Amino acid sequence: MTQAPEDADARRAVAPVICYPTQTLPQPDLALYRAAREGMEKLSETTVPPREAACFRVRAGQFFRIRSVEGPQVGDLNLWNSNALSERFYSGKTRALHGTHLSTGDRMWSSFPTLRPMATITEDTLGWYGIDPHGGAVHDVIGTRCDPYTHNLLTGGQYHHCCHSNLTRALAAETGLSLDRAEAHVHDVLNVFMCTGFTRDTGQYFMKASPVCPGDYLEFFAEIDLLGALSACPGGDCSSEHSSDAAACYPLLVEVFQPRAGALEDWRSPPPNGYDRSHGAG
Repeated sequence: MTQAPEDADARRAVAPVICYPTQTLPQPDLALYRAAREGMEKLSETTVPPREAACFRVRAGQFFRIRSVEGPQVGDLNLWNSNALSERFYSGKTRALHGTHLSTGDRMWSSFPTLRPMATITEDTLGWYGIDPHGGAVHDVIGTRCDPYTHNLLTGGQYHHCCHSNLTRALAAETGLSLDRAEAHVHDVLNVFMCTGFTRDTGQYFMKASPVCPGDYLEFFAEIDLLGALSACPGGDCSSEHSSDAAACYPLLVEVFQPRAGALEDWRSPPPNGYDRSHGAG
């Protein structure tokens, strides 16, 4: 190891600076959304089987909930603009703007060049959890999704019910795309209900048993027309296994709701990002 310089402590003591101060971000009107929730009507529900994924659709101005129904289970969520799959959830920018874990009031932002809110979290029954003594918190945007390629790299095995493959199959079935074309649209996820963090000594990504219980839910307001895909992770509550046929796994439920009539009269879907895309050329 390289020997520390004499001013090592002084260098470490430099105060951090937040990369993206969010005071000027467009803020969601949570009071409007909460008022619109009163008396809303359930339109549909989709059951996501254990170790599988399913797609669902939500119109702009509707709400959707991801609910635990039978036992502790985490889910991997992908979102696309239902009218253009090239606009999809951008977990890295969402992380940079809101932090490593999301909760009420945070938004799921879309990829370049649109970079706009796709969905806003309006209710989180695990919002009480906060950050635990291990540095763990719930609903992360740091994990990429369990996948068969990393599984093969680490074990040499072939495992087809990783969340990446689950999402690929579900998107292909929903859209009629081939598996190859569907896979190209699968992206880094919001890990719903998953409890994760980074170890202080090695900086490694860790998971621990999710605190989710049947009845808990994460609720979103759809800012644009959405196609979603949710995988019920083969790790179950991720207390010990991440991609496994041994972990206890349970279904997840996606519910879509229509606000009461007239509740969102002044609301408008956010436009694409205003950057002119000239990139300084010419």
